[in-house]
Order: sequence, then C-alpha cells, then structure tokens
Amino acid sequence: MTEKTALDRLMAAGRTDAAQKGFPRVAVEVDGWREMIGALAAGELDLLSLWGEPGTVHAAVLDGGRVAVLSLDCPDGKFPSVGARHAPAIRFERALADLYGLVAKDAKDTRPWLDHGRWEMRHPLANAPATGEASAPYPFLAVDGEHLHQIPVGPVHAGIIEPGHFRFTANGETVARLEVRLGYAHKGIAGLMRGQDLAGAAHLAGHVSGDSTVAYAIAFARAAEAALGIEAPARAHWLRALMAEIERLANHFGDIGAICNDASFSIMHAHCAVLRESLLRFADTHFGHRLMMGAVVPGGVGVDLAADGGRQLLGLAAQIKGRFAQLTELYDNAASLLDRTVGTGLLKPELARRFAAGGFVGRASGRDFDARRDLPYPPYDRLGFAVPTLSEGDVNARVWIRIREAEASLNLIEEIVAQLPDGNPLTALPTPGSVAEGLAVVEGFRGEVLVWLRLGADGRVAECHLRDPSALQWPLLEAAIEGNIVADFPLCNKSFNCSYSGHDL
Repeated sequence: MTEKTALDRLMAAGRTDAAQKGFPRVAVEVDGWREMIGALAAGELDLLSLWGEPGTVHAAVLDGGRVAVLSLDCPDGKFPSVGARHAPAIRFERALADLYGLVAKDAKDTRPWLDHGRWEMRHPLANAPATGEASAPYPFLAVDGEHLHQIPVGPVHAGIIEPGHFRFTANGETVARLEVRLGYAHKGIAGLMRGQDLAGAAHLAGHVSGDSTVAYAIAFARAAEAALGIEAPARAHWLRALMAEIERLANHFGDIGAICNDASFSIMHAHCAVLRESLLRFADTHFGHRLMMGAVVPGGVGVDLAADGGRQLLGLAAQIKGRFAQLTELYDNAASLLDRTVGTGLLKPELARRFAAGGFVGRASGRDFDARRDLPYPPYDRLGFAVPTLSEGDVNARVWIRIREAEASLNLIEEIVAQLPDGNPLTALPTPGSVAEGLAVVEGFRGEVLVWLRLGADGRVAECHLRDPSALQWPLLEAAIEGNIVADFPLCNKSFNCSYSGHDL
C-alpha cells in the first residue's frame, strides 16, 4: 500500500468544498491547519499562496504535481501563524492583517506591509473597516556590527520604472543586508474585483502586471471556466499558448539585454531590443495590442489569428532563431561581461526550494518545476518541450535559463502553429446559478501565476485572489545580494526582475 502524503492526510481529515473546481478546496480545523504548517516547515509541502476573506484564511499548497486549497475559519479574526515556522508566509500574513484585519498568532513580524498609513480606512476588505490613521515611521530591521552605514534607494527611481524602496546596510561597498519595502503600487485589485461581471474582472486581471498580461488573463479565464464547469474551445487553448510563448520570448529578450546593459555591455541590449520589438509589433498587428491586452477572455479568445498570421509568425521565428544564436555566442564569449555575471548574486538551492521559487529564479537554483509540464493544462499536455535547470544560482545562470527557455519557446511556436486546430475560438458563458469557485495555475515568464475565484449565483465576482510569482521571489533577492558589492545590485535585481505591480496588487 502506498504511504499517504501530508496532503492526503490533510484532505482526508478536512471537508471538501464541492463548489470549487479545477483543484480541491478543503476546510480544516485548527489541528489540521497546524499539521499543514508542520508539513510546510518540514518541506513536505510547498506554499503557493496565502490569502483571506472576512473570517477565513486560505492557503494554496503544492505536493509534487497536486495543488489544493486549505481553508480555516477564524471567527475571532485570528489564526495560527504559518510564517512563525515557514518564512515564505510572513509577508502574506502581513498583507492579510493590513487588508482584512486577520491576525496571525505568534507571528515573527507584525509590521504593516501594504498599508503605509495613508489609507482612508484600515482593513478595507474586512466586514467592518476601521478609520484610517497615520502610522509611525516604518521600522526597518536592525543590523548590528561595526563600520556599517545605510544607503536608502527609492521608492522614486532615476528611470521610468515601478516604485519600491531598497534599504542597504553596507560595510564599505559590501552589502550586509538589503531590506525591500513594497506596497507603493497597491491598487486595491481584490476590492475592485468584488461585484464585477466576468468581462470587467478579466479586464482587471489582464492589467495587473503589464509584462504578464497573457499569463494573468489565461489564469483568470481558466479559473472562471473551472468555476462555470466549461471548457474553452480547442483553438482557443492553442492560441492562448501561442500568445503566452510570444509574451515569454519578448520578456526574456528584454531581460537578457537589460542585464547585459547593467554590466555596460550595451550592444546586447540594443540587439535584444530589436528582437523584442519585432515580437511586439507582430502582436500588435495580429492580436490588436503590443502586450496582447484583452485578447484572452473567459470562454476562449476574443481575437483570432488569420492564416497568413501563422505563416508570418513562422518566418519571424526562423529569423529570430538565427539572430539569437549569434547573440548567445556573443554573450558566452564576452569575458568582461561574464566577469560581472558569473558568481554574482548567488541564490542557494535550499532557499529556492524552501520558497518554492518559480520560473527562471527557481530553475537557475536547481528547482525543477514548470506548471506547463507539472500541472499540465491544454495544449501543453500535448506538446513536447524542455525545462532547463541549473544549480549555480548566480546572475549568469539566470541568464542562461532565459536563453534556453527562449530557444524552447521558439520551437514551441513552430509546433503550435503547425498543429493549430480550426474552429470557433470562443464559447458562450453560462450563469452559474449558485456559488461557484475555481482555481487555476498558469506558467508565466516569471513563474506560475495563481488565480482563485468565487462567483456568486448571478455570475459576478464575490472574491478573487491573484498571486504573482514575485511574491515568493522578492525575499530571495534580499538573500542573493548579501555579500555582493552595492554596484552589483542592478545586475542582481534585473536578473530577478520581480514585478512591483503584480506583487502589490
């Protein structure tokens, strides 16, 4: 008899909610919640996300190729802290306290996270929000030692980039600690989602993080389709994958060039920008928007691809392959560039595993996970592709993962166009008639995007939670920069390329 896993035990002890589709949701008691915490701390489960609604806290956990949501009712507004034993949960818990007033008992860090003391109300998503009040200056963590000094950077930066504050504590040029403060791009997405019809909610989801438009839109659409018990047409699945791979390619080209530019190797930046621009122009011409906003909708896709579009994309992919191979060789033979990237910004494999780091951040540090393969959804369950991994965990490794993923995406585009089925790419959406829930996990260019959705009987959104891969990657950037010089921070930061907007929501 096969031994039961931690997730098996938790699901057997809990009460499955039949309203949720896609992945199961199980209501557990306090003892079950504590057992989940123990399994996370022991590495038997990975934490994908932690979120709430008034009176309830939810945790999405991963066990190999299985995902489940565990829910705990907390009528007194308190729940046993996950972060007290499993560090990846700490910032989720701080956000829960800010938004819902849900308190993690025995939490190690109770500082505000999203609430900077400028909101008109406290706990805005709770049943009974409190009046807002100004907060004391943010207490950054102390660092003890001689000859230390601090360097504050941001939240306003010297370029057109998103806002975030970086507090460096350094000994000379060596970074002893980096602490990141976020929340400046908070838009209240969860609150804005409430009461939206599916079209309005899908529009919001697709605008959460502009560089991941397609990934968010697919995740939201799949969560909605799961809740409604429908399946998008076959052509829609293949078109979604085509757009997702174009989005992945465009971002990887942009990142590779930007990393090289931060090491003063601007020629790579220029050539990669040309490749990225060619993809964005194709997207604009054939999907109606450079970032393909609005193209993926619940029920399928709203913009079809003409036959000549497929032929043009194949020609573009072939052209990019040849030029990108030359750029890869240029990168690999630039000794001055490799001197900056090799050995810089090391992320230890054990940290990547503990934080369930997705995408190129995790795969460059040995975590072999890709939702397209490990939580397969159409059409990736019918496609063959390599998932590259490395164990070095430095800036160079994160560049090479992007290179190999770009090569795989170019091959996937050719395969998708060759197999693209005919038919209508959009189906009508039914009204659920009763409360319905859905969960979806989709691989974006940074890693997996998670969307949990509850629909009311009228088909409008009752609650929605979106989780960006950056939520579990930002803390790892703080770890990776320690021991490096301050001047190497731009390289490390860009090699992670975490989203501010996707994190702050």
